Amino acid sequence: MANCLTLKKSNCKNCYKCIRHCPVKAIRFSANQAHIIGNECILCGQCFVVCPQNAKEIVDSTEKVRVLLQTGDPVIVSLAPSFIANYEGIGIASMRRALQKLGFADVEETAIGATIVKNEYERMLREESRDIVISSCCHSINLLIQKYFPAELEYLADVMSPMQAHCADIKKRMPGVKTVFIGPCVAKKDEADYYEGLVDAVMTFEELTRWLKEERITLEPEMDQTEESRARFFPTTGGILKTMAQDAPGYRYLAIDGVENCIAALKDIESGKIHKCFIEMSACVGSCVNGPIMEKYDRSPVHDYISVAEYAGERDFQVEQPSPMGLKKNFSMIEHKLEMPSEHEILTVLRQMGKFKTSDELNCGSCGYNSCREKAIAIWQGKAEPSMCLPFLKDKAESFSDTIVNNTPNGLLVLNENLEVQQINQAAKKIMNIRADSDVLGEPVVRILDPGVFVNVKQTGRTVTDQRVYLAEYKRYIEQTVVYAPDSRLLICIMRDVTDEELEHEKKERINRQTVEVADKVVEKQMRIVQEIASLLGETAAETKIALTKLKESIGDE
Repeated sequence: MANCLTLKKSNCKNCYKCIRHCPVKAIRFSANQAHIIGNECILCGQCFVVCPQNAKEIVDSTEKVRVLLQTGDPVIVSLAPSFIANYEGIGIASMRRALQKLGFADVEETAIGATIVKNEYERMLREESRDIVISSCCHSINLLIQKYFPAELEYLADVMSPMQAHCADIKKRMPGVKTVFIGPCVAKKDEADYYEGLVDAVMTFEELTRWLKEERITLEPEMDQTEESRARFFPTTGGILKTMAQDAPGYRYLAIDGVENCIAALKDIESGKIHKCFIEMSACVGSCVNGPIMEKYDRSPVHDYISVAEYAGERDFQVEQPSPMGLKKNFSMIEHKLEMPSEHEILTVLRQMGKFKTSDELNCGSCGYNSCREKAIAIWQGKAEPSMCLPFLKDKAESFSDTIVNNTPNGLLVLNENLEVQQINQAAKKIMNIRADSDVLGEPVVRILDPGVFVNVKQTGRTVTDQRVYLAEYKRYIEQTVVYAPDSRLLICIMRDVTDEELEHEKKERINRQTVEVADKVVEKQMRIVQEIASLLGETAAETKIALTKLKESIGDE
């Protein structure tokens, strides 16, 4: 089953849209990538339809069909009745001509098989004493019951789908041929693979459109009017009922579309609230005309219904009805369920997600799950991760951010483009003697600071780094860095209080000045002393010279 739907990992962007729309949550997230859980998937194709990144792909069967055409055996197409809604104004004759150009031997409408199936439903209601009968045309609904409601398997009509009944009829009428079903459903690929021998390959309308374009084959507008074609109603909600007589004694006839609605109905059956009913169930809202491969991005359910209604006739196709045994199809339970955690284990996971009390469980659905408990169970089962919880991530990021902002020694001030205060931390409040956040939040910054630097940074886009300024009003010196973030349109000011550094610097300068002054005075005094000493030495030397001269002269006279 997982082979029908694949994933382009590089395209998956963690939007969780696929799991939000998956009615059975058959998607596992690991390493930031979505993975389809094959044994839980019912192949409704909703993940393919809603994925905004085209990360989900349906396996292309075109090459397989090309090989069938090359075998030499005639290949007949069973064309789903929803084709008239997908290819507007193109009747069966025009489709036949186009597909024969691709190499197919012939094209027939699957609605022929729908007539066979409808006849068998009516026989069952008339001849068998069944309480509830659920139509088995939709393979996704069959998988839903097989996997999630096995107790209701007894109510699922054990009858081939129209695709299978028609291909079996073709092979009975034309032994040796191969059959290819073309329609709007991914689940039919799995049905063909699982129930071998009836349908040799399944293509989607998208694959057919692409193939016709490659071969430059143009569909020619042409409509036919065939009264014996009432089963063309089958791909619409209530379409099966429209073809039935609805006259089985004691039975009520209901049509339900959408997996969620079908699940609700199955739960009612399980609880014993419903009896004596024939229930037409379709996985797609609007039934097959709103199938996942109805040219993916071109959906118009009302217009499509009108196209089908106008193309359908008033009477049934002429068919050779097989025996009931020839249409028998057995359904068995498909085991898939993972072990369920205990209440203690669920609470443990909830705590990991930051959910400590019931009021913490927002059940916002951003992760894709319907409730926090459902998400906790998925985490315990290994299908999800705590990081998928958006409120948890938001609170965690805010807590981490707040811890940094409130504990940094630097002041932090955040302004919007109108220069209004958006955030202020404790350090900034201390610098500017602000008592509480509410005193300044939302107020113009001019109330607390000179806005000049902010205006300049906003206009020029140039960051101011480590600009030292004196805040005279607060008697503080700061070094400020002002940054403009154009993406968030915010101005961020980081302030470092350098008052103590500045005062210490001034003190050192004052001491240095005083030291220089003292040194100058000492030098001046020393110079004065030197000069005085020099003067005294000069006088003493002169006197000595005179005395010595006189002594010399006295000695000479002797």
